[in-house]
Formats: sequence, C-alpha cells, structure tokens
Amino acid sequence: MAGQILGVIGWSGSGKTSLLEYLVRELTAAGRKINVVKHSHHDVVIEPPQKDSSRLRLAGAQEVLLASPYRYVIAHELRQQAEPSLNELLLRLAPADLTLVEGYKWEALPKIEVYRPSLGKLAIYPEDQQVLLVASDAPAPEDLRPGLIWMDLNQPQLLLEWINIAMQNGI
Repeated sequence: MAGQILGVIGWSGSGKTSLLEYLVRELTAAGRKINVVKHSHHDVVIEPPQKDSSRLRLAGAQEVLLASPYRYVIAHELRQQAEPSLNELLLRLAPADLTLVEGYKWEALPKIEVYRPSLGKLAIYPEDQQVLLVASDAPAPEDLRPGLIWMDLNQPQLLLEWINIAMQNGI
C-alpha cells in the first residue's frame, strides 16, 4: 500500500525533480519511508539494447526482472496495451509513509505545483482545485484563491515543514 500520496506537478524545467530530491533526502533522513512515482512521456531505457535484460525483452518477454546485490528493476512491456493507471501502479509499490508522484497532472490527488513564471507557461493551479500549495520563485498574486498556500521555492525547508504537518493531518 502506498500510504499517503502527494503529487508534485509543474512544467518541464520548473524544478520539480530538484525539489523532490531535497524532500526525499530530508524525509528519509528523518526515518520516513518514501516512494516516488515518476511519469515520463518518453520511452524509458533501463539498460542499453545490447545488454542481456534488453535482449530478452526484445525477444518477447512480457516482464524481465533484473536483480543485483544493490537493486532490482522489473521491466514490464505493455505491447500495445493501455498505460496502467496511477492507482494500478501504486498497488505494485512497497508500503511507505508517503508516495510522492511527479507528473500525473490530470489525477485527482492533493498536489504541490512548482511554478516559475519565467518559463512563459500558464500556472496550473487556477484550473486545478487539487493544488494545495504553490512553490514559486515569484510573489503570490493578489487574487490567490482562499486556502491556497504560496511558498518560496527557494526555501524548500518551508515546504518540508508543510509536508510534515500535512502528513500528520492525513494530507
């Protein structure tokens, strides 16, 4: 079971992965079990095509489990099947205190938006009521909807404090 779930959304180049890296490092250092689900719109290469596990996938295996003394990876080939839903993928994860989900903007789950106006992209939070907090390098707009929290992206320790409180309250 995935435990509590919190999405982290934003446009490419906004700093989602850097923020997640900080949060995961700090939360695990505090003894929390953290899972991360990262959505990619691109093909994911686990090993180069000439390596054994890739050769076996390309030969037709539906799943290849690659194991070592350091980690294991399960590569599951969809072979024209629909991409699994986030809920289906969450069921495959080990139990954790918190699962952070990068991407999946469209999913109905509590979210943090990482927003940098300098990217020239529209913010997501005005259209997504599931966004609870915006982490930005710009000041909050005057017409911010009631209850939406705005924090300085350059002070990630504030976001960490918010997450710890949110986890205590069941996000």
